[in-house]
Amino acid sequence: MNAEVLSMKTGAELALADAYAAAKARLPGDGKVAALREAAFKQFDAAGLPSWRVEQWHYTDLRGLLREARPLAGAPDAAAMARAKDAGRLVGDIDVQRIVFVDGAFAPELSDMDKLSPGLTIRPMGEALAAGDPLIAANLGKVVPAEREGVIALNTALMRDGVLIHVAKGATVEHPIHLVFAATGAKPSSVFTRSLVVIEQGARAMIVESHEATAAHQINTAIELVVGDNAHVDHIKITAGPDDLVHVASLMAAVGAHARLNDFTFNIGGGLVRNQLFVRFDGEGTVANLRGASLLKGKQHADTTLLADHKAKGCQSREMFASVLDGDSRGVFQGKIVVQPRAQQTDAKMMTRSLLLSETAEADSKPELEIFADDVQCGHGATAGALDEDLKFYLMARGIPETEAESLLVQAFIGEAVEGIEHAGLRDALMEQVVAWLRARGT
Repeated sequence: MNAEVLSMKTGAELALADAYAAAKARLPGDGKVAALREAAFKQFDAAGLPSWRVEQWHYTDLRGLLREARPLAGAPDAAAMARAKDAGRLVGDIDVQRIVFVDGAFAPELSDMDKLSPGLTIRPMGEALAAGDPLIAANLGKVVPAEREGVIALNTALMRDGVLIHVAKGATVEHPIHLVFAATGAKPSSVFTRSLVVIEQGARAMIVESHEATAAHQINTAIELVVGDNAHVDHIKITAGPDDLVHVASLMAAVGAHARLNDFTFNIGGGLVRNQLFVRFDGEGTVANLRGASLLKGKQHADTTLLADHKAKGCQSREMFASVLDGDSRGVFQGKIVVQPRAQQTDAKMMTRSLLLSETAEADSKPELEIFADDVQCGHGATAGALDEDLKFYLMARGIPETEAESLLVQAFIGEAVEGIEHAGLRDALMEQVVAWLRARGT
């Protein structure tokens, strides 16, 4: 006798299904967009939230950890807009093109849409979906198809707003484009944002995302980067928020020939944070630097999971992630480099380092290589340990107090990852956040 094993849906999964059923008629886009949503939701509905049984989610059991789903965020009220005015200060005083979203909705009154650089077009995603923008039809959901990832499928089904950015062939965007995502509603809610960035051949731009929240919101955000041949893109993502914030983010990038992608992920808050990166090397001779840093305390949990998929010859990838873990926090890193058969002469290296400031903090690292070519240079490494007592003694022996010595060592540890950011002002701003985190800790 054959017995079919059925998985009962959790309260969160049932709530998400109800939310989609109630909202889908009001979500922007019809025709192909509506069909894309429906197909994505069916995929999510069949698979459910990812659990520890899914290898890529083994250390972050979202199905078990997400006990309930918050209601979808409504239109921000005046109080929420007022709270959002100061969002985005994490990047300091650098000159940026500021685009603000409040509770997932584009806020034109808080954004700087005037005087865009030549060749730069920015359009709210909700407007682009509703209008059937040709860039949407050509690119949305094409980098990582939704059926491969349940969280992205859910994002595709419920995406409401975000941004569509297009940089024309050969154009250089003078100032960073700062996407400010502020979840400021007084009541905890669920927010689904989706962004698409298309950088044409030979163009150059820097995209900075900062995500801030003021309550126990549940954020599911995704951005797709389509990088043309010989283009240069810097992408920085910053996450901050309270200890009951759930933040799941997906970066999906397809990179053309002889292009360069510099990506940096910075976590300094949130109770449950998952950053997943999918980078596909479509053209020869491309370089990608994927870096990140996390500072965790209390019971915070941050997971960085990445896939670098080398599909073309002669590409180079460097992955370097650093975590500072205090209290009962847990840092997770899963990195996988795949070298396809035709990706000869690939040069790929991955490193993750964890610094444990308490005996109860936990670091889980799982770097992987999957190589189907024979003329390659690939390697990975992982370290975890406490502060170097010899170095601390060296500093203290020169008259530096113990707490200050510890602070200097942590700054140096994180600084190694942060120094890969090419923008000096942004680099300094992030290090100021590191100092503030240490000061709050008492070091």
